[in-house]
Amino acid sequence: MLLVPKKAFLTRGCGTHKEKLASFEAALREAGISHLNLVEVSSIFPPYCELVSRTEGLRLLQPGAITHVVLSRNQDNEFHRSIAAAVGIAIPQDRSHYGYVSEHHSFGQTRKEAGDYAEDLAASMLATTLGIQFDPNTNYDEKKAIYRMSGKIVTSRNTTATAVCQRGAWTTVVAALVFIP
Repeated sequence: MLLVPKKAFLTRGCGTHKEKLASFEAALREAGISHLNLVEVSSIFPPYCELVSRTEGLRLLQPGAITHVVLSRNQDNEFHRSIAAAVGIAIPQDRSHYGYVSEHHSFGQTRKEAGDYAEDLAASMLATTLGIQFDPNTNYDEKKAIYRMSGKIVTSRNTTATAVCQRGAWTTVVAALVFIP
């Protein structure tokens, strides 16, 4: 039996608590996925998979469901430390071909920096499989223009959670692409 998701959605969350695990739970709650049994998978966006809104996606899932996700997670308890978790996706124009999902977590990056990095990773992986020529050392905006001009990559985006750690508490940020069968 093949499990190929038909739909997917992006989500993110942040949680803070004196206990590390509880801060992770709080981040999952904010992301809306704490009621699911999450199974982490690697980074392929299936052919013909439809990207839907978080609201629509959550409506299709039941509490306790075994749910596949590409998950980025970052946690720390160092006062004033900036943390980020991002997931980027790149979907090809030809929907019969698979796309890519990337996860990235970092310290000290802004939401835009971490999100652009994750999105660039996914788009670069897809571009290389599609034979799009580009200089990997150019900035993401320049590469994005090349991807668009090629007509082979139709969608790239990201979701990113950032936070600054508070005194005496753990802070967790999560970003996820959630698959729906």
